[in-house]
Amino acid sequence: METVALKLPADLVKAARLDAGDPSLEAAKLLALELFRENKVSLGRAAELCQTPLAAFIDFAARHEVSSIRYGEQELEEDRQILAELGL
Repeated sequence: METVALKLPADLVKAARLDAGDPSLEAAKLLALELFRENKVSLGRAAELCQTPLAAFIDFAARHEVSSIRYGEQELEEDRQILAELGL
């Protein structure tokens, strides 16, 4: 995987409480999480982008109060139609 080096202000790294051992990995996880939160990538793709196992990324998301489950109005309407068709 190709990488890009970034320079971050030390105060930003401290304020974000990034892991001092590997702030790049933590920053990558936060960026991937934000992409997922904004619905720009799937959960699996977000985990892949920051080279983190899916289960670990789900835990990371939960620690940042981001649900890994996406259930919006479209899914709700589809479920309602199916229930109506079933007579339930």
